[in-house]
Amino acid sequence: MNASARLAALVLALASAPVLADPAVLLSPALGRPGSVTLQGRVLAETPHGSTALSRNLRSLAARNWKGAKVEVSFEGVTATVTSAEDGNFQVTLQPPEGGSFAPGRSSAQARVPGATASASVEILADSAPFLVVSDFDDTLAISEVTKPGKLAANALLRDEDTQKAVPGMPGFYGCLGAEAKAAPGFALVSGSPVQFIPRVGAFLERHRFPVGFGLFLRDFGPGTLSTYKQPLIRSLLQRFPHPVVLVGDSGEKDPEVYAQIREEFPGRVRAIYIRDAGHSANAARFPDMVLFKDASTAALHAAQVGLARRECVTAAFPQAAPRVEETP
Repeated sequence: MNASARLAALVLALASAPVLADPAVLLSPALGRPGSVTLQGRVLAETPHGSTALSRNLRSLAARNWKGAKVEVSFEGVTATVTSAEDGNFQVTLQPPEGGSFAPGRSSAQARVPGATASASVEILADSAPFLVVSDFDDTLAISEVTKPGKLAANALLRDEDTQKAVPGMPGFYGCLGAEAKAAPGFALVSGSPVQFIPRVGAFLERHRFPVGFGLFLRDFGPGTLSTYKQPLIRSLLQRFPHPVVLVGDSGEKDPEVYAQIREEFPGRVRAIYIRDAGHSANAARFPDMVLFKDASTAALHAAQVGLARRECVTAAFPQAAPRVEETP
């Protein structure tokens, strides 16, 4: 039996194991506007336990979904109750009381089911925010080695938020985005990582000091989500948020093609596209009018040159690039 077959057998065995007593709620960190915020997540019939990263990851992926759970979701004094779907997912859009608005900035939302609660950060993005960053995760922010199946499996299953490595320089690059520190952009992470990894991805971003306030939009694994899953999510974001957009991804899979499609569909909205070189980059035609970079300092330098990042921040975060930043008029 090869490694893939053993892994599949192990996941199946875990899915067939006796149900643990305590349910769990996964609530995604969210982005909202002063007039509304959409909250989403998943209810699991049992809390994924495990003494190792492997056991926790496998149990997270194999955990049963809770269909029909009554989920009470609340944010800033506004509460709604929704019912989880067959896949355990729930989603609700909350609006402030009539005549009011949600204050821009970071706050938190809560979700409750009988036996479990969860909270997640919510970033209310002001209409005056300079732009929205739509980012990939695997091989863009975290080293996942998607182009190498064996190493991808090891990074996905044997590592967690404490042991998976960040792409060098990316926290600094993201922290410098925005022409003014007091007018920061919003961040939306649209990733193929499974929705069961919401806690892991959120903890990873915090551990590596990426900017606070990321909205997470992870993939719901299934036959219909093996491809073209990013475009609907990004379209929805651009329809909900009127801001200019900066797209950041990597060359390992289809980010360049997806982002080129989005740029064509939303003319004038995309300020820049940054693609980290993670392989499959020999064909320059994949990257029309995109910044292909191996080192995050290259992306940061370009962003400073075109007014998407603060020069003094880039100088401090990437001292080796400082002379080039200063030389640019």
